[in-house]
Amino acid sequence: MDISALGADGRQWLIQISYLVTAFLFIMGLKRMSSPVTARSGIVWAGAGMLVATLFTFLYPGMGNFEWILPAIILGTALAWISGKRVAMTDMPQMIALYNGFGGGAAAAIAAVELYRGETMTLTMGSLGVIGGLIGAVSFSGSLVAFGKLQGLIKKSWRFGGQQLLNVAILLAALFVGALLASGFTHDVFHVTLFFVLALVFGVTMTLPIGGADMPVVISMYNAFTGLAVAFEGFVMQNAAMIIAGTVVGSAGTLLTQLMARAMNRSLGNVLFSGFGDTGGAVTSGTVSGSMKPIEAADVGVMMAFAQKVIVVPGYGMAVAQAQHKVWELCQLLIDRGVKVRFAIHPVAGRMPGHMNVLLAEAGVPYDLIADLDEINAEFETADVALIIGANDVVNPVARNDKSSPIYGMPILNADKAKNVIVIKRGQGAGFSGIENALFYLDNTRMLYGDGQAAVSQLIQAVKAA
Repeated sequence: MDISALGADGRQWLIQISYLVTAFLFIMGLKRMSSPVTARSGIVWAGAGMLVATLFTFLYPGMGNFEWILPAIILGTALAWISGKRVAMTDMPQMIALYNGFGGGAAAAIAAVELYRGETMTLTMGSLGVIGGLIGAVSFSGSLVAFGKLQGLIKKSWRFGGQQLLNVAILLAALFVGALLASGFTHDVFHVTLFFVLALVFGVTMTLPIGGADMPVVISMYNAFTGLAVAFEGFVMQNAAMIIAGTVVGSAGTLLTQLMARAMNRSLGNVLFSGFGDTGGAVTSGTVSGSMKPIEAADVGVMMAFAQKVIVVPGYGMAVAQAQHKVWELCQLLIDRGVKVRFAIHPVAGRMPGHMNVLLAEAGVPYDLIADLDEINAEFETADVALIIGANDVVNPVARNDKSSPIYGMPILNADKAKNVIVIKRGQGAGFSGIENALFYLDNTRMLYGDGQAAVSQLIQAVKAA
């Protein structure tokens, strides 16, 4: 087929058809990502949609600068491929934050190009461009701060008196300058630059005070921001693919943010402004009493080998220890002995949504053994052993009964209701939120101290010897 013979109208028609195909692939990809069984193929579907949109965009009449576009695509693809292959699973949350920030930065860059051109736009289009640029810039700088926190480059949260007032002042200043640009009152370089500087600074100052325990929600929120920014810029450029992709990402990210906040029984405002998770030390609840009781791996192995039901609760500590493969090896031994094994996943376990599911899938755990909080909670009362490996706040019973606790009202996994609770932990420190865990002090709880992978290896040998 000779595409050049189609003419400008024919090319536009072909491009719009390709964007319709892209929309279908995006939506089907997102649908398939909703299940662990089909999530991998969902990513492939969505990636195919992006490939279609990218290739057919080159057909735009009058499109040029290929000497810049093609090397950028090749370089970006190579860097993403290499980093994606090399990144450790424990570092996946910060990589997602980083890549999401790049998406917001790209949307902001598109807005900057349009605004720096100084061309007159309608009030509607100018407003959409400014809003997209603002959201994209905030997402870019905020995501970089989130990356720095998760990567350990930013080791503390910066909070001071009047900080929220300062943030409001910066946001209002950005909105004021943005209104001047959108209305066409000015398009000079100074005001455009000032607008983006204010937006970038606001992203930094808004994210710096947020506690580390809330980073999963923040990442999800900035993901939604990036989608919205792309959609707004799509309207400005009259690009259907950007509108569709941005709307899908923005709506999915918004829904996920709401679900994550609900899973912690907190409002988004509380997440953004409370500084939860940066207490500087353990917060001991008034209901915590007694002492932690250690146990040897040999005794735990016998207990699990002769149990009827074992529920495993993984957390970020399992990811850090890279113990998921050993955990599954242990569970396979138990299953071979006739023990019923289930995995219990809390919605905010780990450092990003679905973090534990990804780790378990990587280890080869069948999907039908993995259950979320609502599905598994009723089963803890009939479990002989609840094995906690690296989880902390999501199994803390003070969330049910201590109104003074920062996590009061948060839905938790009912691990404390199992007949025996075994906690694999490196030491006696508090969880990521800085809150002392009352579960560790209960009469039916025993602590197996040590590195997660080493401890599970000891359990494997103990079960084999039982």
